[in-house]
Amino acid sequence: MSRYIIRRLIQAIPVLLGATLLIYAIVFALPGDPIAALMGEKRMDPNLVAIMREQYHLNDPFLVQYWYYLTGLFGGDLGTTYAGVPVTDLMAGKFQVTLNLALTALVMEAVIGVGLGLYAALRHGKVQDSLVLAATLVLISVPTLVTGFVLQLLLGVKLGVDFFPVAGVAEGWRSYLLPGFVLAGVSIAYLTRLTRTSLVETLRADYIRTAVAKGLPRRRVVGRHALRNALIPLITYLGADLGTLMGGAVIIETIFNLPGIGQQLFSSVSSREQSVVVGIVTVLVLIYILANLVVDLLYAVLDPRIRYE
Repeated sequence: MSRYIIRRLIQAIPVLLGATLLIYAIVFALPGDPIAALMGEKRMDPNLVAIMREQYHLNDPFLVQYWYYLTGLFGGDLGTTYAGVPVTDLMAGKFQVTLNLALTALVMEAVIGVGLGLYAALRHGKVQDSLVLAATLVLISVPTLVTGFVLQLLLGVKLGVDFFPVAGVAEGWRSYLLPGFVLAGVSIAYLTRLTRTSLVETLRADYIRTAVAKGLPRRRVVGRHALRNALIPLITYLGADLGTLMGGAVIIETIFNLPGIGQQLFSSVSSREQSVVVGIVTVLVLIYILANLVVDLLYAVLDPRIRYE
């Protein structure tokens, strides 16, 4: 097991290098001068501009700039902004907001998606099954942007429901409920369909029929035998979706005015802050890699036949 974990972590190094190189190249190719963007319409002393360009290696070729960033990254330094603020300090509070939002969405996705999928699978071919499939189709079809604004208008303006704040994080954990649901909406639909399909196929297996023939209670057959084996593709989807939820928070944080790394990423791209953009992407890639590693290790828990060598 330990050798498998070490091997997976080593395999993550080229993925991390490729992601940072690609994002750094995209930000580098954006038009405009980041120093000029920092000052806005104010005039700067040409000598100060020259010093800043030299300090941040903006006069060097792309590969040289990337090398300087990479050496700092492997030394534990994500760099500094053009205003002199360390990227780690900039991300500290904002990252917690985005993580809270993503985890809220992930919990909603797991509870609602698996619950609805289980409900539909146990009523396969009936009216309830068709209604669940129709509801998931609506969630998939409506863009997240539209869903967010409609729920804000409906709950915050029309109905005046105070329990679901429509902007900011002043209300603590309740502030993440509505944006978390909007963020998880499409994933809930896909997970519901995946749960339903996986469970329906599992319930048709021979060992399930044998368990039923032995006279085991239906709840035990479904919960202990069918659902446990059906969870393997669901765990895979949830693990991969954590990184997707973290990355997809950009739009949601803008709609609900959440001060997370999504808003910071958007503003950093606009001002060509390479260090901030690549730093945020690096953290997201690491989360994605670790989430997939945890998912792989959970396979052995769900299915003892799986062994890692």
